[in-house]
Amino acid sequence: MELVTWLTYVGVITALIAFPGPVALLCASHGLQHGHRRAFSTVLGGALAALIMMSASALGLGAILATSETAFLALKFVGGAYLIFLGIQSWRAPAEAPQWQQGSGVAAPASRQSHGQLFRSGFTVGISNPKDLLFFGALFPGFIALDQPQGWQFAILALTWLVIDTTLMSAYSTLGSRMGRWFSKARHVRWFNRVTGSLFIGAGGALLRLPR
Repeated sequence: MELVTWLTYVGVITALIAFPGPVALLCASHGLQHGHRRAFSTVLGGALAALIMMSASALGLGAILATSETAFLALKFVGGAYLIFLGIQSWRAPAEAPQWQQGSGVAAPASRQSHGQLFRSGFTVGISNPKDLLFFGALFPGFIALDQPQGWQFAILALTWLVIDTTLMSAYSTLGSRMGRWFSKARHVRWFNRVTGSLFIGAGGALLRLPR
């Protein structure tokens, strides 16, 4: 892979990943609720989802999804419904101000989800958007030279994506945890829960309305 091609890829995916989406919102929310260290499990879940979608695209499943109306609608419905479910959960969450570890500056609520639960949430949100699979299917061919060994090229693109993705999503979770100092009052937490809940519901509704 030529250096110019790789640098172009880095610029494109950095802009795409940095743009706030459902996974970024979830990482920030979990950063506030559980602290950025525990929220790293959410980041890893989203990263694994991206890796699976990239692999699926390399195997040609993106083309299958692009041509199958039933598969596209099913995945779109599942993704949209799950985002709406997360939004409702956020709206109904108790307005409990995060507790802080002494001198650590990291949010540490008394009741927290396990690492496995956080990982599954990140994975489900990350893999439930059919447009992402179509995006990977459309993005990779433009950066892979067909006259060169494709396995190594795919490995480079995948590793680059994972490094940038985990770095930026970790930044979102850290930002969320740093916001904890502003949520020492229950009414502020209630406001945050309702705003994030509305954003999740809006993202789910937008996904359900996506055209073919």
